[in-house]
Amino acid sequence: MNGTAAGTVPALRITGATKRFGAVLALDSVDLEVAHGEVLALLGDNGAGKSTLIKCISGVHRLDDGTVEIDGSVVEIGTPADARAAGIETVYQDLALFDNLDPAANFYAGREDARPHWLPRGLRVLRRRSMADATAEVLNRLQVSLPDRHAGVGLLSGGQRQAIAVARAAAFAAGIVILDEPTAALGLRESRRVLDLILRLRDEGRAVVVVSHAMDHVMEIADRAVVLRRGRKAGEAVPTPQHQQQIVSLIVGGS
Repeated sequence: MNGTAAGTVPALRITGATKRFGAVLALDSVDLEVAHGEVLALLGDNGAGKSTLIKCISGVHRLDDGTVEIDGSVVEIGTPADARAAGIETVYQDLALFDNLDPAANFYAGREDARPHWLPRGLRVLRRRSMADATAEVLNRLQVSLPDRHAGVGLLSGGQRQAIAVARAAAFAAGIVILDEPTAALGLRESRRVLDLILRLRDEGRAVVVVSHAMDHVMEIADRAVVLRRGRKAGEAVPTPQHQQQIVSLIVGGS
C-alpha cells in the first residue's frame, strides 16, 4: 500500500506536530500519516527529529502544538498510558525486556492478567496459564521460533529478543506499532527474521512505523518513506531503486 487511498481514513494522522525544548525547535509543523496495512519508514540524520516525533506519538513527550488522530478521531496523548489506550505500542532500541523473565512474563509485565477484578490488586491471583497460552498464540501466529519458551529472555539471541519485543507490541497494539531501529546490531540472519516479522504485522493490517538508518532494509519492507530534516518534513517517496537517490538527497539536504 502506498499511502492512504482516497476516501479512506488513515490509522494514524499527525498534523502540525511542533515540539520545543527550551530554545531548540525539535519539531516544526510536521505532518504525517500511515494507513492500516502499511509500513512507513521514518528517515533522517541524527537530530532530524525522528526520535522526538515517535516519543510524542508514544506519550513520552507532549506536543506543544499539533493534533494526533487515530482512525479519524482526535486523541490527546500526554503519557505512555494514553498512547497504549489509543492502540499504539512502541518498541525502542533498548527493548525494555526483563532478562530474568520468560516471554510470557515479559509480555504481561505491568499488565498482568489477575482475577477476580473486584479484589484489591495485591489479593488477586495471577492467571499464569492463560498468559502463557496467549503469548504462545501470538508467537505462533507471527511465526516466532524460540528454543525454549520457558527460559529467561536473557539467554536468547539478539534477534530472538527483538522478535519477542515486536511480538509483545503486536499483541497489545490495536492498530499501530512503532519500531525504533529494529535491526540495529543484528546479523544478516537475525535481521531477516525481524524484517519478515514486520511484513507479517503489515499483512495482519497493522500500521507500522519504522525508524531506521538501514537503507537496504527500508527499500525491502517499506511502502513509503518520510524524511525529516532539522525538525521539518523534507519530503517523502516510495522506496524503490529508482527513488533511492532522491531519498538520500532529502536526508542530506541536497537538491
